[in-house]
Amino acid sequence: MKADPAVQRQLLDLAEADGELARIEHRRRTLPEIAEIVAAEKAVQGRRDAQVAVRTQVDDLDREVKRQEKEIDAVRSRSDRDNKLLQSGTVAAKQMTDLEHEIATLRRRQGALEDDLLELMERREALEMDVQHTEVELAKAEAAVTDASSRRDEVFADLETQEARSSAHREGLLPKFSAELLALYNRVREQKGTGAALLRSRRCGACRLELDRSVIAQIKAAPPDEVVRCEECGAILVRTPESGL
Repeated sequence: MKADPAVQRQLLDLAEADGELARIEHRRRTLPEIAEIVAAEKAVQGRRDAQVAVRTQVDDLDREVKRQEKEIDAVRSRSDRDNKLLQSGTVAAKQMTDLEHEIATLRRRQGALEDDLLELMERREALEMDVQHTEVELAKAEAAVTDASSRRDEVFADLETQEARSSAHREGLLPKFSAELLALYNRVREQKGTGAALLRSRRCGACRLELDRSVIAQIKAAPPDEVVRCEECGAILVRTPESGL
C-alpha cells in the first residue's frame, strides 16, 4: 500500500486522538466515584433496613403498650366496681370476704401490669433513641451518595468536553486519508489497540519492541511512500527523522 509520507505522519495525529478517546472512555468506566457510589448506595439500603427494623419494633411495642393499658383499665374498673359494692353495705359477710380477697388480687394484678407497662415504656424509650440513631446514619449515607454523585457528574462533564474536542479533531483528520489506508488503520486499531505509531530509534511506538536489524534494513530500503508495519504488533509504522534509519 502506498501513501504520501506527509499523510502517513498525520496518522500519528489520528492515533493520538483515538488514544485520547480511549483514555477518556477508560476513565469514565473506572472512576473511583462509581465504586464509591455503589458502596454508598449499599450503605443507604443497609441503613434503611435497620431503620425499618427498629421502627417495626417500636410499632410492636406500641401495640403491646395499648394492650397493657387496656388490661390495666379493665382491672382498675373491676377493682373500682368491687370497692363501691363493698362500701355500699349491701353485701353479706361471706360475699364481703370474697370481695376483699378479689380486690387484693386485683390490686396485685394491677401492680404487676403497671410494672410490665413501665418496662415496656423504658424499652420503647431506648428504641426511640435507636430510631434517631438510624435516622442520623441514614442521612449520612444519603449525603455520601449525593456527594459522590456530584463529584462523578463533574468529572463526567469534563470528560464529555474532552471527548467532544477529541472527536471533532478526529473527524477533521479523516478526510486526509484514503479509504484503503483508513480501513487498514481502523482494522489494526480494533485488533491491537493502536493503529499507527512512530518508529523511533528503531523501536515501535505501539508495542515498544526494538526491531531486528534485518527488519530495519527492509524498512530503510522501502520507498518513503510505502506503508510499512511492525512485524510484532501489526501497527502502521510512521517514519520520521527520529526513526534512526
